[in-house]
Amino acid sequence: MPKARRSASKLPLDTILSGDCLRELARLPDSSVDLVFADPPYNLQLDGELLRPNNTKVDGVHQSWDKFASFADYDQFSRSWLAECRRILKPDGALWVIGSYHNIFRIGSTLQDLGFWLQNDVIWLKTNPMPNFRGKRFTNAHETLIWAVRDQKSRATFNYEAMKAFNDDIQMRSDWLIPICSGPERLKDDGGRKAHPTQKPEGLLHRVLLATTNRGDVVLDPFFGTGTTGAVAKRLGRHFIGIERDSDYAKAAAERIAKVEVLADRVLETVRSKRTEPRVPFGAIIELGILRAGAPLFDERRRVRAEVRADGSLAAAGQQGSIHRLGAVVQGKAACNGWTYWHFEHQGRLQPIDSLRMEARKRLGLSAGPKVIAAE
Repeated sequence: MPKARRSASKLPLDTILSGDCLRELARLPDSSVDLVFADPPYNLQLDGELLRPNNTKVDGVHQSWDKFASFADYDQFSRSWLAECRRILKPDGALWVIGSYHNIFRIGSTLQDLGFWLQNDVIWLKTNPMPNFRGKRFTNAHETLIWAVRDQKSRATFNYEAMKAFNDDIQMRSDWLIPICSGPERLKDDGGRKAHPTQKPEGLLHRVLLATTNRGDVVLDPFFGTGTTGAVAKRLGRHFIGIERDSDYAKAAAERIAKVEVLADRVLETVRSKRTEPRVPFGAIIELGILRAGAPLFDERRRVRAEVRADGSLAAAGQQGSIHRLGAVVQGKAACNGWTYWHFEHQGRLQPIDSLRMEARKRLGLSAGPKVIAAE
């Protein structure tokens, strides 16, 4: 029988829990974790050795933890640990799970059966995948990640603006080109061999945590391995909880994480999402005197002119309505973001009225100004 559950106040932050993942998960309190990142056994079903054309042996996954007697056994294992992860997630918590064609489709089905709500699947494209030595199928050049929230009502953390800035002001796509773990980043054992056969690159976890967590969040990894999740979480100012039953892996992870330095607060600041900023109605802009009633507003090319009314509405061409409604009407569209469509004149140049909201927030004491990304 598992030991009694820990209380929320005794959550083992920044700790590697030694033991079976199901037993340790069962001890964690309900609704206590912000994000789960899971790299479970893939159930690769390998039979025999894999040799290169020069007859050297490929150092693949042959450990017992990746072996299951049947698909039914693997499905039962997946259902058990995923159900525990769902229990410990906060109401707006989310889970990432990574896999290959051997297991990811079975896990995706289980996620939906358990009530998780799928946000995205992300393809990790490997810049340097292992070749297909037998020449009997395509080179496996990608793995799939599933991003899911606890249930359909969950409002997942998604730092959209930060990821857009990360990607040179282009929306981040769901195909990520990242090298596999190699070189100095690849941990080695005392014999010079890979310390773990499926160590994930820190770049992959960096992107996941930057996109879907905030500083101070708690990230759980139930298959901790050599601690990539913990290392990246610590560097980015997040808390981690790792679960690992192999003492050699856990030891390597602890030594690795101990060497990681947390980035300075100013470096960890990310672009603020507009959705998280305090709402300021257009009427407040008029009320505060930032823009006066009777002032003219224009579209970006001065083809349309409207007048600001005292109640915060606009009037143009015999029509009157909110900045959004009138913007849609004059364009013949169903909807319009009036904050970016309408412009005011300042020192002979047109500027979007959206820029006035920052001043309004300052006067109302709602914001100290936007945050920016700093280079690492």
